[in-house]
Amino acid sequence: MRFAMRFDFRNPAFAGTATADRYAAALDMAEWADRLGCSSITVSEHHGCADGYLPSPVTMLAAMAARTRTVRFSIAALIAPFHDPLRLAEDLIVLDNLSRGRVDVVIAGGYVREEFDLFGVSPRERPQRVTEVVTTLKAAFAGLPFDYRGRRVHLTPAPYRPGGPWISLGGSSEPAARRAARIADGFIPTDPTVWEFYRDEVQRLGRPDPGPSPIGATRTVALAEDPEKGWDQMGPCFLYQTNAYGAWQAQDDGGSPYRTLPDVDALRATGQYRVVTPDQLVTELRVSPSPFANFHPLCGGMPIDLAWSSLRLFEHEVLPRLH
Repeated sequence: MRFAMRFDFRNPAFAGTATADRYAAALDMAEWADRLGCSSITVSEHHGCADGYLPSPVTMLAAMAARTRTVRFSIAALIAPFHDPLRLAEDLIVLDNLSRGRVDVVIAGGYVREEFDLFGVSPRERPQRVTEVVTTLKAAFAGLPFDYRGRRVHLTPAPYRPGGPWISLGGSSEPAARRAARIADGFIPTDPTVWEFYRDEVQRLGRPDPGPSPIGATRTVALAEDPEKGWDQMGPCFLYQTNAYGAWQAQDDGGSPYRTLPDVDALRATGQYRVVTPDQLVTELRVSPSPFANFHPLCGGMPIDLAWSSLRLFEHEVLPRLH
């Protein structure tokens, strides 16, 4: 079976933990996951958040890369309008070398108004800034001199992986989907319905049909010996996470799965987060044609000890029964 993890490092006041302690715990968890054969670890990026949401995903993945050997990493998503394209290219090339080619990047235009205010960027500039970042990264990753804003530049060193990190575009609109087909290596839609625009544009450009959308609904699972007690402990963190994203999404008409909800019971009903016993998870994974579990262990200010209790149940009571 496969399992994956993600982190965004929200650390709301009610969590009562230092950001440094959350960072340290995540590095330990990354090392733990790598040892157990985790397929991927994803980190995200946002800026100026009261809860300390991770603003520097490249830095975090550099630390994780140094603690791991085989797990792949993804930045989903890196918000293009807030980065200098050349400096970003240099940072990603260094990360690619540190990780020996284990990093992929999803580029997005952003949607949180306060972030655009923070950086003094107009949201209207998103398409052109995304395009410039993607084209600059791909040119830089080729390892050769290229033209940039009217001058010839050459970034060194070259990436470890030929061609550098795989670059996808994120988005929830037809223009974003078609732009991804034109300039990126792939497309990660937040709204699966826009995949068909990407598919159409890829074929219009004379390339092979990429087929149906590979992106389905992402569910987060946590383990507990007693799921009701687990929901009592974890539910407030899941609800905080969902409503924090929902408040942002209310500013935008994109396809995010997050909406603000009144209480934990309403969240449970969505199935977006699940707390199950090890036996329940084993049963589900055994009958699945593609067994997969997605963990967000420090979700929404989750207590570090509680996060570890879920992961240890997976290690000791789930994985050994699936090999």
